[in-house]
Amino acid sequence: MTDLTQMGKAAKAASRQLAACSTERKNAALLAIAEELEAQAADILAQNALDIQDGKAKGLSEAVLDRLLLNEKRLAGLAADTRSVVALRDPVGAEFDSRVMPNGLRLCKRRVPVGVVGVIYEARPNVTIDIATLCLKTGNATILRGGSETLRSNIALVKVIQAALRRVEFPADAVQYLDNPDRALVAQLLRLDHYVDMLIPRGGASLHKLCREQSSIPVITGGMGICHIFVDESADLTRAVDIIENSKTQRPAACNALDTILVHPAVAAELLPKVAERLKRSNVALKADERAFPILQQAGFGDMTTPAVPEDFDQEWLGMTLGVKIVDTLDEAIAHIQDHSLDHTDSILTNDFARATRFVNEINSAAVFVNASTRFNDGGQFGLGAEVAISTQKLHARGPMGLEELTTYKWIGIGDGHIRK
Repeated sequence: MTDLTQMGKAAKAASRQLAACSTERKNAALLAIAEELEAQAADILAQNALDIQDGKAKGLSEAVLDRLLLNEKRLAGLAADTRSVVALRDPVGAEFDSRVMPNGLRLCKRRVPVGVVGVIYEARPNVTIDIATLCLKTGNATILRGGSETLRSNIALVKVIQAALRRVEFPADAVQYLDNPDRALVAQLLRLDHYVDMLIPRGGASLHKLCREQSSIPVITGGMGICHIFVDESADLTRAVDIIENSKTQRPAACNALDTILVHPAVAAELLPKVAERLKRSNVALKADERAFPILQQAGFGDMTTPAVPEDFDQEWLGMTLGVKIVDTLDEAIAHIQDHSLDHTDSILTNDFARATRFVNEINSAAVFVNASTRFNDGGQFGLGAEVAISTQKLHARGPMGLEELTTYKWIGIGDGHIRK
């Protein structure tokens, strides 16, 4: 029987040991994990194959199965990513905002681990490694709860992590996995505030809602996005087609993949057929509004285009579907995004500096791009290494959560017999 209180106590004890570990010791643990991933690759892939088999039997979509899949290349990538975290600067212990007060008291802020991080996530077994490695590097213990569709894969990965930690005499309880699929345990985890310091849900809207409403632990939400690109009348249309294709098809199941394009009417007749022609190669289905639909139909793309309904512009597609809408002005584009965005990733394609500046200033997403693919909102692409999540909230951390976002700080005061008068 799963005892979450005992897991919490063990995680808290491990976090206190981790907080005192040197960067060298933490890096040795990470290198051991990378080596163990390679040594146990056959077992990990065998367990993942069983998860994939069950997923197909349950009728999971191709997008979800892609998120779930591990193969030799992806597993090698996880080992490489783990080694790359070793090369990243350890933020723990860094001091900043130093000052000397008029009375001579010296003050600074020092970065310290958060403590114990709970993460609830769906699919994507690579998240298990990403979270564990970043948390270990920053001296945080973790309690993980993945989706039932990845149970075997995640158990295999956590066994690998714990075996590696034991090998280098690191507390194995620094990374624990809630391997009981009983959903009642999630509710218990959300109330484990005596031991867990921060909670990160990575999944659908229902999971985020559950965590926000029931958690007694501070929650950082993210991992969901309805991502937009607005193509302005001044945009380079050749580049626009490339950027739209990349944003949509490079990895369509990702949360930073494109969901809706907004197009200025001055370029719609030229641009939309070119976009359709390119996306047809990847079997992308288009959901076009009442102005875009006849343009695409007349250009011969009626077989891949259906009329959009209002709900289509509130969809995170996570697959080969794209919303298409014509908007008359930048104001209308901004208003549409503000109404439909989940504050994840949005982009403008334009050669007008003033419009680009307005877009950046008025779109309040975690990442806003100019003339670039939405797929760049990623910890690796930002030079942060792996990421725990992409936060869309506005407190503590926004965007890809790398090492620094997994720390907090404490004030350090150095006096010389100072007393307050």
